[in-house]
Amino acid sequence: MEHIIITYWSQTGNTQAMAEAVGEGVKEAGKEPQIVNISKVSMDQLKAASVFAMGCPAMGDEVLEEGEMEPFVTEVEGFAAGKNIGLFGSYGWGDGQWMREWEERMMNAGANIVGGEGVISQEAPDDDTSEKCRQLGKALAGMA
Repeated sequence: MEHIIITYWSQTGNTQAMAEAVGEGVKEAGKEPQIVNISKVSMDQLKAASVFAMGCPAMGDEVLEEGEMEPFVTEVEGFAAGKNIGLFGSYGWGDGQWMREWEERMMNAGANIVGGEGVISQEAPDDDTSEKCRQLGKALAGMA
């Protein structure tokens, strides 16, 4: 069975919950999710994958987490061309600017954003957001 990598960084567990919901969608679509924290993901596996997902909450002034996630995303930008990438994450304030900037970065690197935009959740994902995450997972699986 083909694996779909769903990698994330989470501080409070909200983005991890979203990653798990994306994984549910992947599984419902008949593929095997590989849900892994960015500190444990194999960059070689991501480079080899045609489709994967990344999740990160908004931090500070609506930016990606700077210690681990920002360097990770910068590395992904180097091989994102032609990849189908799903994006997701949670936020506590603001209006999702961090996600719009992340989408733009990935598109500028040549990636296709699965679903056309990232899935965002204010605080913990509610039922509607969890369903959007499952739909993202199904879309990812359909591209693998």
